[in-house]
Amino acid sequence: MSKTYKTKLASIPKENFLFGPSPVQYLPNLTTALGGQVKVYAKREDCNSGLAYGGNKVRKLEYLVADAKLKGCDTLVSVGGVQSNHTRAVTATAVASGMTAVTVQEKWVPIDPPLYAETGNILLSRIMGGDVRLNQEDFDIGHKAATEQAFKDVEARGGKPYYIPAGASDHELGGLGFTNLVVELAEQEAAQGIYFDTLVVCSVTGSSHAGLIVGAVAEGKGRKVIGIDASGKVEATRTQVTRIARNTAKLLDPELVIKDEDVILDDRFNAGIYGIPDEQTIKAIEMAARTDSMITDPVYEGKSMAGMIELIKEGTIKPGSNVLYIHLGGQPALNAYSSYFPHN
Repeated sequence: MSKTYKTKLASIPKENFLFGPSPVQYLPNLTTALGGQVKVYAKREDCNSGLAYGGNKVRKLEYLVADAKLKGCDTLVSVGGVQSNHTRAVTATAVASGMTAVTVQEKWVPIDPPLYAETGNILLSRIMGGDVRLNQEDFDIGHKAATEQAFKDVEARGGKPYYIPAGASDHELGGLGFTNLVVELAEQEAAQGIYFDTLVVCSVTGSSHAGLIVGAVAEGKGRKVIGIDASGKVEATRTQVTRIARNTAKLLDPELVIKDEDVILDDRFNAGIYGIPDEQTIKAIEMAARTDSMITDPVYEGKSMAGMIELIKEGTIKPGSNVLYIHLGGQPALNAYSSYFPHN
Protein backbone atom coordinates (compact mmCIF):
# COMPACT_ATOMS: atom_id res chain seq x y z
CA MET A 1 0.00 0.00 0.00
CA SER A 2 1.20 3.48 -0.74
CA LYS A 3 2.60 5.53 2.09
CA THR A 4 0.13 8.32 1.23
CA TYR A 5 -2.80 5.92 1.55
CA LYS A 6 -1.75 4.39 4.85
CA THR A 7 -0.84 7.73 6.41
CA LYS A 8 -4.14 9.32 5.45
CA LEU A 9 -6.21 6.37 6.64
CA ALA A 10 -4.43 6.32 9.99
CA SER A 11 -4.99 10.07 10.44
CA ILE A 12 -8.79 9.95 10.16
CA PRO A 13 -10.48 9.89 13.60
CA LYS A 14 -12.43 6.79 14.52
CA GLU A 15 -14.07 5.30 17.57
CA ASN A 16 -13.12 1.91 19.03
CA PHE A 17 -16.31 -0.13 18.92
CA LEU A 18 -14.71 -3.44 17.95
CA PHE A 19 -13.13 -6.10 20.14
CA GLY A 20 -10.09 -5.85 17.86
CA PRO A 21 -9.43 -7.59 14.55
CA SER A 22 -12.39 -9.81 13.72
CA PRO A 23 -11.44 -13.51 13.62
CA VAL A 24 -10.41 -15.35 10.47
CA GLN A 25 -11.90 -18.85 10.71
CA TYR A 26 -11.12 -21.90 8.57
CA LEU A 27 -14.27 -23.77 7.53
CA PRO A 28 -13.01 -27.36 7.09
CA ASN A 29 -16.35 -29.08 6.67
CA LEU A 30 -17.67 -26.60 4.11
CA THR A 31 -14.33 -26.87 2.30
CA THR A 32 -14.74 -30.65 2.12
CA ALA A 33 -18.40 -30.43 1.09
CA LEU A 34 -17.39 -28.22 -1.83
CA GLY A 35 -14.79 -30.67 -3.09
CA GLY A 36 -11.74 -29.74 -1.05
CA GLN A 37 -9.94 -28.04 -3.93
CA VAL A 38 -10.64 -24.51 -2.64
CA LYS A 39 -9.94 -23.74 0.99
CA VAL A 40 -12.79 -21.73 2.49
CA TYR A 41 -12.34 -19.30 5.36
CA ALA A 42 -14.59 -16.64 6.88
CA LYS A 43 -13.78 -13.19 8.24
CA ARG A 44 -16.22 -13.10 11.13
CA GLU A 45 -17.55 -9.56 11.21
CA ASP A 46 -20.60 -11.02 12.96
CA CYS A 47 -18.30 -11.55 15.98
CA ASN A 48 -16.55 -8.18 15.81
CA SER A 49 -18.14 -6.22 18.66
CA GLY A 50 -20.03 -6.39 21.93
CA LEU A 51 -22.47 -3.70 20.79
CA ALA A 52 -25.81 -5.40 20.14
CA TYR A 53 -24.38 -8.33 18.15
CA GLY A 54 -21.93 -6.22 16.13
CA GLY A 55 -21.70 -6.70 12.38
CA ASN A 56 -20.31 -4.80 9.43
CA LYS A 57 -22.19 -1.58 10.16
CA VAL A 58 -20.45 -1.21 13.53
CA ARG A 59 -17.08 -1.24 11.75
CA LYS A 60 -18.25 1.51 9.37
CA LEU A 61 -19.82 3.54 12.17
CA GLU A 62 -16.50 3.83 14.00
CA TYR A 63 -15.64 6.58 11.51
CA LEU A 64 -19.05 8.23 11.21
CA VAL A 65 -19.70 8.43 14.95
CA ALA A 66 -16.24 9.92 15.51
CA ASP A 67 -17.14 12.58 12.94
CA ALA A 68 -20.51 13.19 14.61
CA LYS A 69 -18.84 13.72 17.98
CA LEU A 70 -16.24 16.09 16.51
CA LYS A 71 -19.11 18.15 15.09
CA GLY A 72 -20.85 18.30 18.46
CA CYS A 73 -23.87 16.25 17.40
CA ASP A 74 -26.07 14.53 19.97
CA THR A 75 -28.41 12.45 17.80
CA LEU A 76 -27.77 9.96 14.99
CA VAL A 77 -30.50 9.89 12.33
CA SER A 78 -30.69 7.08 9.80
CA VAL A 79 -32.91 4.81 7.73
CA GLY A 80 -33.37 1.15 6.87
CA GLY A 81 -35.96 -1.55 6.49
CA VAL A 82 -38.08 -2.92 9.31
CA GLN A 83 -35.47 -5.61 9.98
CA SER A 84 -32.46 -3.38 9.30
CA ASN A 85 -29.14 -4.51 10.78
CA HIS A 86 -27.88 -1.01 10.08
CA THR A 87 -30.45 0.86 12.17
CA ARG A 88 -29.84 -1.57 15.03
CA ALA A 89 -26.11 -0.77 14.80
CA VAL A 90 -26.79 2.98 14.59
CA THR A 91 -28.86 2.75 17.79
CA ALA A 92 -26.20 0.64 19.52
CA THR A 93 -23.29 2.94 18.67
CA ALA A 94 -25.34 6.01 19.62
CA VAL A 95 -26.18 4.58 23.03
CA ALA A 96 -22.58 3.48 23.63
CA SER A 97 -21.43 7.01 22.78
CA GLY A 98 -23.86 8.83 25.07
CA MET A 99 -26.02 9.94 22.15
CA THR A 100 -29.56 9.17 21.03
CA ALA A 101 -30.79 7.64 17.79
CA VAL A 102 -33.77 8.27 15.54
CA THR A 103 -34.24 5.55 12.94
CA VAL A 104 -36.78 5.46 10.14
CA GLN A 105 -37.83 1.85 9.46
CA GLU A 106 -39.42 1.50 6.04
CA LYS A 107 -41.28 -1.37 4.37
CA TRP A 108 -38.35 -2.42 2.21
CA VAL A 109 -39.52 -6.03 2.09
CA PRO A 110 -43.08 -6.72 0.83
CA ILE A 111 -43.84 -9.47 3.33
CA ASP A 112 -45.56 -9.53 6.69
CA PRO A 113 -44.81 -12.80 8.51
CA PRO A 114 -45.78 -13.19 12.16
CA LEU A 115 -44.09 -10.63 14.44
CA TYR A 116 -41.97 -9.26 11.58
CA ALA A 117 -42.11 -5.72 12.99
CA GLU A 118 -41.83 -6.85 16.62
CA THR A 119 -38.85 -9.18 16.82
CA GLY A 120 -35.27 -9.41 15.55
CA ASN A 121 -33.35 -6.20 14.87
CA ILE A 122 -36.21 -3.80 15.52
CA LEU A 123 -36.81 -5.36 18.94
CA LEU A 124 -33.15 -4.78 19.84
CA SER A 125 -33.38 -1.12 18.79
CA ARG A 126 -36.45 -0.64 20.98
CA ILE A 127 -34.81 -2.37 23.96
CA MET A 128 -31.86 0.05 23.61
CA GLY A 129 -34.26 3.00 23.75
CA GLY A 130 -34.09 4.01 20.10
CA ASP A 131 -36.70 6.34 18.61
CA VAL A 132 -38.04 3.89 16.00
CA ARG A 133 -40.39 5.28 13.34
CA LEU A 134 -42.20 2.92 10.98
CA ASN A 135 -43.45 3.99 7.57
CA GLN A 136 -44.57 2.36 4.33
CA GLU A 137 -41.87 3.55 1.91
CA ASP A 138 -40.44 0.72 -0.19
CA PHE A 139 -36.85 -0.34 -0.85
CA ASP A 140 -34.37 2.15 -2.25
CA ILE A 141 -30.67 2.53 -1.42
CA GLY A 142 -30.79 6.28 -2.00
CA HIS A 143 -31.49 9.15 0.38
CA LYS A 144 -35.04 9.28 1.75
CA ALA A 145 -37.47 12.13 2.51
CA ALA A 146 -38.60 10.56 5.80
CA THR A 147 -35.04 10.70 7.10
CA GLU A 148 -34.85 14.38 6.18
CA GLN A 149 -38.02 14.97 8.19
CA ALA A 150 -36.61 13.08 11.18
CA PHE A 151 -33.49 15.25 10.95
CA LYS A 152 -35.64 18.39 11.05
CA ASP A 153 -37.63 17.03 13.99
CA VAL A 154 -34.43 16.69 16.03
CA GLU A 155 -33.44 20.25 15.14
CA ALA A 156 -36.91 21.52 16.09
CA ARG A 157 -36.59 20.13 19.59
CA GLY A 158 -33.18 21.75 20.02
CA GLY A 159 -30.98 18.77 19.26
CA LYS A 160 -28.05 18.57 16.87
CA PRO A 161 -28.59 15.65 14.47
CA TYR A 162 -26.03 13.80 12.38
CA TYR A 163 -27.34 12.18 9.20
CA ILE A 164 -26.20 8.66 8.31
CA PRO A 165 -27.39 7.25 4.96
CA ALA A 166 -28.75 3.74 4.54
CA GLY A 167 -26.09 1.19 5.42
CA ALA A 168 -23.69 3.98 6.48
CA SER A 169 -22.73 3.81 2.83
CA ASP A 170 -23.23 6.87 0.61
CA HIS A 171 -21.22 9.11 2.93
CA GLU A 172 -17.77 10.63 2.59
CA LEU A 173 -16.46 8.28 5.29
CA GLY A 174 -18.65 5.28 4.45
CA GLY A 175 -16.00 3.19 2.71
CA LEU A 176 -13.25 3.61 5.30
CA GLY A 177 -14.24 0.81 7.65
CA PHE A 178 -13.80 -1.88 5.05
CA THR A 179 -10.75 -0.31 3.49
CA ASN A 180 -9.28 -0.58 6.97
CA LEU A 181 -10.43 -4.21 7.12
CA VAL A 182 -7.99 -4.99 4.29
CA VAL A 183 -5.16 -3.43 6.31
CA GLU A 184 -6.23 -5.57 9.27
CA LEU A 185 -6.48 -8.67 7.10
CA ALA A 186 -2.97 -8.22 5.66
CA GLU A 187 -1.59 -8.24 9.19
CA GLN A 188 -3.55 -11.41 10.02
CA GLU A 189 -2.30 -13.07 6.83
CA ALA A 190 1.31 -12.25 7.69
CA ALA A 191 0.86 -13.70 11.18
CA GLN A 192 -0.86 -16.88 9.90
CA GLY A 193 1.26 -17.42 6.79
CA ILE A 194 -1.64 -17.36 4.34
CA TYR A 195 -2.88 -15.17 1.50
CA PHE A 196 -6.49 -14.88 0.37
CA ASP A 197 -6.58 -14.38 -3.38
CA THR A 198 -10.38 -13.97 -3.42
CA LEU A 199 -12.76 -12.12 -1.11
CA VAL A 200 -16.52 -12.71 -1.42
CA VAL A 201 -18.88 -10.12 0.05
CA CYS A 202 -22.58 -9.27 -0.03
CA SER A 203 -23.41 -5.97 -1.76
CA VAL A 204 -26.54 -3.83 -1.33
CA THR A 205 -25.91 -0.25 -0.21
CA GLY A 206 -22.34 -0.84 -1.27
CA SER A 207 -19.76 0.55 1.13
CA SER A 208 -18.52 -2.78 2.52
CA HIS A 209 -17.92 -3.93 -1.05
CA ALA A 210 -16.46 -0.56 -2.08
CA GLY A 211 -14.11 -0.34 0.88
CA LEU A 212 -12.72 -3.80 0.16
CA ILE A 213 -12.12 -2.83 -3.46
CA VAL A 214 -10.17 0.27 -2.43
CA GLY A 215 -8.07 -1.73 0.02
CA ALA A 216 -7.36 -4.45 -2.53
CA VAL A 217 -6.42 -2.01 -5.29
CA ALA A 218 -4.28 0.06 -2.93
CA GLU A 219 -2.25 -2.92 -1.72
CA GLY A 220 -1.56 -3.97 -5.32
CA LYS A 221 -1.36 -7.74 -4.75
CA GLY A 222 -3.97 -8.69 -7.33
CA ARG A 223 -6.49 -9.75 -4.72
CA LYS A 224 -9.95 -10.17 -6.32
CA VAL A 225 -13.05 -8.82 -4.56
CA ILE A 226 -16.32 -10.42 -5.75
CA GLY A 227 -19.54 -8.72 -4.71
CA ILE A 228 -22.73 -10.78 -4.60
CA ASP A 229 -25.74 -8.57 -5.22
CA ALA A 230 -28.61 -8.97 -2.74
CA SER A 231 -30.49 -5.81 -3.72
CA GLY A 232 -32.34 -6.99 -6.79
CA LYS A 233 -31.55 -3.54 -8.22
CA VAL A 234 -28.18 -4.40 -9.65
CA GLU A 235 -27.32 -1.32 -11.67
CA ALA A 236 -28.20 1.04 -8.80
CA THR A 237 -25.94 -0.99 -6.51
CA ARG A 238 -23.13 -1.17 -9.08
CA THR A 239 -23.30 2.60 -9.60
CA GLN A 240 -23.22 3.27 -5.86
CA VAL A 241 -20.38 0.81 -5.19
CA THR A 242 -18.30 2.42 -7.94
CA ARG A 243 -19.00 5.95 -6.70
CA ILE A 244 -18.19 5.11 -3.08
CA ALA A 245 -15.01 3.27 -4.08
CA ARG A 246 -13.76 6.16 -6.19
CA ASN A 247 -14.64 8.78 -3.58
CA THR A 248 -12.92 6.75 -0.87
CA ALA A 249 -9.84 6.27 -3.02
CA LYS A 250 -9.67 9.99 -3.75
CA LEU A 251 -9.99 10.80 -0.06
CA LEU A 252 -7.07 8.52 0.80
CA ASP A 253 -4.78 9.02 -2.18
CA PRO A 254 -5.63 11.27 -5.15
CA GLU A 255 -3.49 9.06 -7.40
CA LEU A 256 -5.33 5.85 -6.53
CA VAL A 257 -7.50 4.83 -9.50
CA ILE A 258 -10.48 2.48 -9.29
CA LYS A 259 -11.24 1.04 -12.72
CA ASP A 260 -14.62 -0.20 -13.88
CA GLU A 261 -13.26 -3.75 -14.02
CA ASP A 262 -12.32 -3.57 -10.34
CA VAL A 263 -16.04 -3.56 -9.49
CA ILE A 264 -17.25 -7.16 -9.78
CA LEU A 265 -20.93 -7.64 -8.95
CA ASP A 266 -22.57 -11.02 -9.56
CA ASP A 267 -26.33 -10.69 -9.98
CA ARG A 268 -27.34 -14.37 -10.06
CA PHE A 269 -28.14 -14.87 -6.39
CA ASN A 270 -30.40 -11.98 -5.32
CA ALA A 271 -33.66 -13.95 -5.80
CA GLY A 272 -34.87 -10.99 -7.86
CA ILE A 273 -35.80 -8.90 -4.85
CA TYR A 274 -34.32 -7.42 -1.69
CA GLY A 275 -35.08 -9.15 1.58
CA ILE A 276 -36.79 -12.32 0.38
CA PRO A 277 -34.88 -15.60 0.17
CA ASP A 278 -35.41 -18.17 -2.57
CA GLU A 279 -34.72 -21.91 -2.44
CA GLN A 280 -31.07 -21.33 -3.37
CA THR A 281 -30.67 -18.92 -0.44
CA ILE A 282 -32.30 -21.31 2.04
CA LYS A 283 -30.13 -24.23 0.86
CA ALA A 284 -26.99 -22.12 1.26
CA ILE A 285 -28.01 -21.09 4.80
CA GLU A 286 -28.59 -24.72 5.68
CA MET A 287 -25.32 -25.85 4.11
CA ALA A 288 -23.22 -23.35 6.09
CA ALA A 289 -25.11 -24.24 9.27
CA ARG A 290 -24.92 -28.02 8.77
CA THR A 291 -21.22 -28.11 7.92
CA ASP A 292 -19.41 -25.67 10.23
CA SER A 293 -22.34 -24.40 12.34
CA MET A 294 -21.96 -20.94 10.80
CA ILE A 295 -25.27 -19.08 10.80
CA THR A 296 -26.19 -16.75 7.96
CA ASP A 297 -29.34 -14.70 7.37
CA PRO A 298 -31.95 -14.73 4.57
CA VAL A 299 -31.50 -11.08 3.52
CA TYR A 300 -27.75 -10.71 2.99
CA GLU A 301 -25.41 -13.50 3.96
CA GLY A 302 -27.54 -16.38 2.76
CA LYS A 303 -27.44 -14.86 -0.71
CA SER A 304 -23.69 -14.19 -0.66
CA MET A 305 -23.12 -17.70 0.71
CA ALA A 306 -25.13 -19.09 -2.20
CA GLY A 307 -22.93 -17.04 -4.51
CA MET A 308 -19.67 -18.28 -3.03
CA ILE A 309 -20.84 -21.90 -3.14
CA GLU A 310 -21.71 -21.65 -6.83
CA LEU A 311 -18.53 -19.73 -7.72
CA ILE A 312 -16.51 -22.60 -6.24
CA LYS A 313 -18.63 -25.33 -7.85
CA GLU A 314 -18.46 -23.75 -11.30
CA GLY A 315 -14.71 -23.10 -11.11
CA THR A 316 -14.83 -19.31 -11.20
CA ILE A 317 -12.92 -19.51 -7.92
CA LYS A 318 -10.21 -21.84 -9.13
CA PRO A 319 -8.82 -24.97 -7.43
CA GLY A 320 -5.89 -24.08 -5.21
CA SER A 321 -7.43 -20.78 -4.15
CA ASN A 322 -7.86 -19.56 -0.60
CA VAL A 323 -11.23 -17.79 -0.52
CA LEU A 324 -12.31 -15.54 2.33
CA TYR A 325 -16.03 -15.17 2.87
CA ILE A 326 -16.66 -11.79 4.49
CA HIS A 327 -19.40 -12.57 7.01
CA LEU A 328 -21.13 -9.23 7.56
CA GLY A 329 -23.45 -10.35 10.36
CA GLY A 330 -27.23 -10.00 10.23
CA GLN A 331 -28.34 -13.08 12.14
CA PRO A 332 -30.83 -11.24 14.43
CA ALA A 333 -33.15 -10.93 11.41
CA LEU A 334 -33.56 -14.71 11.37
CA ASN A 335 -36.06 -14.41 14.20
CA ALA A 336 -38.44 -12.63 11.83
CA TYR A 337 -38.05 -15.27 9.09
CA SER A 338 -38.96 -18.46 10.95
CA SER A 339 -41.77 -19.23 8.49
CA TYR A 340 -39.16 -19.75 5.76
CA PHE A 341 -37.69 -22.67 7.69
CA PRO A 342 -40.54 -25.16 8.18
CA HIS A 343 -39.98 -28.19 10.39
CA ASN A 344 -41.80 -31.39 11.25
